[in-house]
Amino acid sequence: MARQAGIGATLAVALAITAGTARAEGADRVLASVNGTDITLGHVAVMLDQLPAEYKALPDEVLFKGILDQLIQQTALAQSAEGKTNARDDVALENERRAYLSTVALRAAIDGAVTEDAIAAAYKERYAEAAPQTEYSAAHILVETEDEAKKLKADLDGGADFAELAKVHSKDPGSGAGGGDLGWFGLGMMIKPFEDAVVAMEPGQVSDPLQTQFGWHIIKLNETRLAAVPPLEDVREELAEGIEGAAVEALVADLTGAANIERKDEGIDPALMRDQTLFAN
Repeated sequence: MARQAGIGATLAVALAITAGTARAEGADRVLASVNGTDITLGHVAVMLDQLPAEYKALPDEVLFKGILDQLIQQTALAQSAEGKTNARDDVALENERRAYLSTVALRAAIDGAVTEDAIAAAYKERYAEAAPQTEYSAAHILVETEDEAKKLKADLDGGADFAELAKVHSKDPGSGAGGGDLGWFGLGMMIKPFEDAVVAMEPGQVSDPLQTQFGWHIIKLNETRLAAVPPLEDVREELAEGIEGAAVEALVADLTGAANIERKDEGIDPALMRDQTLFAN
């Protein structure tokens, strides 16, 4: 038993040393070489990070071998293409380099902008200190012509059931089968003419025929309520996306505003970008 305990302790130490060595490996650890071109642990790690989630779920040993094999093959193929690129290839490589470097610049701006303090401030401004917003529960019947809408409005004024008419006549595939019910929605969620009509109505009121880009509507406002303030965690991702977007817009505006930009596209035919003979010469 003592001998077994000693072996166990020795094995534990050996495993700890091995694990420590693995963790100490750097991105520059060479894993393979193809005609003198090194492929490193960093190359493998970056390719792993770019894979779709379903591939990342594979066992590490499978991923490691597969990625390294692919990098070896790509390196051999890339070496065979050296000096053989054409003008289109060179431009494509320039575009890819610009695109990647632009993401580096944007990532730095986003990482600095999306902080817990920024998220808390955005939540406070949008929800905690904002005036309560009204939400609306409404239904509608959508038809193609004004005459159809007027006929339905007359039927409703005569006592016809709104939901039954919507089921029979509404051309809206989403709400028609449900009696025209649109559920609850806030400002900005409906097209402007529709929203304006709803806001001006009283609960229980049915509108006159209203035209939008989708056709002719008859709207019934069921009820209104004040929207509840959502918990921070429920809107964290939404707030972070808004902060990211603002940071990106600000960085792009600052950099392009400070850059010496000379536009030379005056008078050029935009259709030229589709010309497949551009690189013929």
